[in-house]
Amino acid sequence: MKSLTAFWLLLRGGAHIAGGWWTIRTRFPRLTQSQREAEVQRWARNFLRVWRIDLQVNGAPPKDGPLLMVVNHISWLDILVMHAAGYCRFVSKSDVKRWPMIGMMATGAGTLYIERDSRRDALRVVHHMRDALVRGEVVAVFPEGTTSNGITLLPFHANLIQAAISAHAPVLPVALQFIDGRNGAMSTAPMYIGDQTLLESVWRTLTTPGLRAVVSYGQPQSPEGRERREWVAELRAQVDALRVK
Repeated sequence: MKSLTAFWLLLRGGAHIAGGWWTIRTRFPRLTQSQREAEVQRWARNFLRVWRIDLQVNGAPPKDGPLLMVVNHISWLDILVMHAAGYCRFVSKSDVKRWPMIGMMATGAGTLYIERDSRRDALRVVHHMRDALVRGEVVAVFPEGTTSNGITLLPFHANLIQAAISAHAPVLPVALQFIDGRNGAMSTAPMYIGDQTLLESVWRTLTTPGLRAVVSYGQPQSPEGRERREWVAELRAQVDALRVK
């Protein structure tokens, strides 16, 4: 029965993705930036509903920038969950840009792409992030650089934090978790690490009932007088403290 339900949800999710792709192709050129942001958030929230994933938001999602959010990274679902909680412009690995339909949707949502293994490309992205922050945008990064098991945090890399220092923009720590809504325990169902394939992670997510995504916002931190390596260690501690224990 679980398999039949998961297959049905997979079909509905595919249809929802196709609908979002069509919206970007046909409607986005006529929308203002604020209308696009609202459309992205609406689409992401509906996607979670289609896949029966509850959303719990603790704290206040930012509505205006300039602001850089640092978020822990667990799954391919993370960006969708964060967009559902409140629109932001993400920095993501360049592979996403080449994913069928998803890449176009990510680009339409304003994603900045980075070659994770290239220091030169990291500098390019930092400049683009700084420019976005100077324009008053809300930008989000995964400073772990890759997904974790969601139980413990990986070290936070400091290079992208430089954008906030250069733009004199505050940084907001944000914690992301997936919880079993039936017993309140942490769920590893959406986890996407190591040799796991995307399909394995998706199938495990769809066959896990009662899944809840929890987004917890902290307090913005001023960049004044900050050194990025010390600051990123402090931000990591704050993200960890925000997680539901």
